[in-house]
Amino acid sequence: MTYTEAPHLSPRRPIRELPDELISQIAAGEVIERPASVVRELVDNALDAGASQVTVRLLSGGVRLISVEDDGSGIVRDDLPIAFKRHATSKITSLHELESVATMGFRGEALAAINSIADCALLSRIPTEPNAWLLEGLTGELKVAARAGGTTVEVKELFFSTPARRKFLKTDATELAHCVDAVRRHALARPDVGFAIWAEGKLVEQWRIAPLPQRLRDVLGEDFIAQAVEVNHTVGTVRVTGYAGVPDAARSRADHQFAYVNGRYVRDKVLTHAARVAYADVLHGHRQPVFALYLHMDPTRVDVNVHPTKIEVRFRDSREIHQAVLHAVENALAAPRSAAGGVLVDLPAHGVGDVAEPAAIMGAPSFEQKTESRHIVWEQSAINLGGNRVSDVSLLWSPTVAGNDTNDGLAIQRAHTIPASAPEGSVWPLGRAVAQLHGVYILAENAQGLVVVDMHAAHERIVYERLKNQLEAARVISQHLLIPATFAATAQEVATAEACTEALLELGLEVSAFSPKTLAVRAVPSTLVNGNAVELARSVLAELAQHDASRVLEQARNELLATMACHGAVRANRQLTLEEMNALLRQMEVTERSDQCNHGRPTWRQLKMNELDALFLRGR
Repeated sequence: MTYTEAPHLSPRRPIRELPDELISQIAAGEVIERPASVVRELVDNALDAGASQVTVRLLSGGVRLISVEDDGSGIVRDDLPIAFKRHATSKITSLHELESVATMGFRGEALAAINSIADCALLSRIPTEPNAWLLEGLTGELKVAARAGGTTVEVKELFFSTPARRKFLKTDATELAHCVDAVRRHALARPDVGFAIWAEGKLVEQWRIAPLPQRLRDVLGEDFIAQAVEVNHTVGTVRVTGYAGVPDAARSRADHQFAYVNGRYVRDKVLTHAARVAYADVLHGHRQPVFALYLHMDPTRVDVNVHPTKIEVRFRDSREIHQAVLHAVENALAAPRSAAGGVLVDLPAHGVGDVAEPAAIMGAPSFEQKTESRHIVWEQSAINLGGNRVSDVSLLWSPTVAGNDTNDGLAIQRAHTIPASAPEGSVWPLGRAVAQLHGVYILAENAQGLVVVDMHAAHERIVYERLKNQLEAARVISQHLLIPATFAATAQEVATAEACTEALLELGLEVSAFSPKTLAVRAVPSTLVNGNAVELARSVLAELAQHDASRVLEQARNELLATMACHGAVRANRQLTLEEMNALLRQMEVTERSDQCNHGRPTWRQLKMNELDALFLRGR
């Protein structure tokens, strides 16, 4: 293609400094996206002032009026004239303070940006002064006014000086919903502060001062706490607290995921990825988990000065944070919820003719019969951990008499029958088996009512967790490939492979440069020798560059073990005795993640007596 004419050149324009008003309006475009942005910034300032009660008043979804009142420390008269100036703040005074920010606000841009696109007024009084002072944003006039201690910021006619921005706003109802969400995020982080939201003169939301569990109930609903487990995990100087929803509470959208760093709500890929990975083994399909997680760490190890809205952060050691959140949520979800319903029966460790159960394999204490000597034997094909393969597994449920069983090269594990009656004061959370329904479900009676158990799904999880424990007890054994698998690598993959050689070897992978733009996979973990070596290497390198590559190998191994466990679990239409059913229930109560099968589906459901009574209209 040829050009017959020279391109049009615009006339040269001189370089000039922008006026302050235009600079503020440009900054407002970054900080103020919609009325909810104003609400967020003003509530930040109220919390920094030490407020114990924050009231937000809105008209037309915040377009006509946004008023934020607090009972904080207030602003002294001499500081008011510069409150609306750019880069004026009381939060930081030096670079050292910027690198260890402990306040919600610090940039000194919010009030100036808001004042450049709206009609603002600031009313404040400190407790030691006899009266309040009112500052008009447009004129800078300062006059005496009446108010109790604290500060009120009024923002009227948002975007009046930039009317084109108003065209991008949604309906008043939508903007109001965004404003409520902005306050809700603050409310979840500060249960020690009361919040109230008024819209068109009517009270829309109110959250009183309360402990964190009650605040979560008030903000997210009673179901959130009822279907959540507490998170409390500390690693070094990093502490993760909060609540994580159980897999059954997962939603189709990621709209109930709240992550906070030192009290600041953030949207961070490291945190959300870590939480998502923690649910990988228990979540069904593409459901999204729900959680409210609070990360407490040294402020110098996180950079909050990344984005004008302060909703993004950058961690000095993102891998450390990823691991802390991952293990915090994993540990909270691991404990079987069934065990929370009662106290497990404490029976003697060994009875007549009993053989000690290998706890390292089972990962849980055994339940022994006190007087009887009849047992149920689980026979499992030996799993070769050191011979570069993991054989298939088959579990056979067959009652046998203790002392007459033989060990023909099989790893024999016992799950024993239970006594005819439980010791006084003891409760089995999943109850006592009473029947089997169509060879698929186990029906059990407990203190709350009826428990229905999917026996295949439950047994599948038990076998799966046992196999995982066996592999975790052994080191990662690698096997060299006869012919190295080569692939064209990106510059980042080559750099990661060279920088993380030791980490790759610890994971059982040997990846080296074959040429400047080609990598060769020379060894892989023995348990994954039949997989795609190139795809595995690429996945591990990608995770090493961002998060934790060990999760890639663990996921690959778990997929193999899940398949083995599915084939080895007791099948549908297999008729079980009451002793076998009770043995399965007892194992569920002590097996991690036994509330979900390997595919994330629930393994048991509880029908309480009041629910059963309602089916038959009892008491009506």
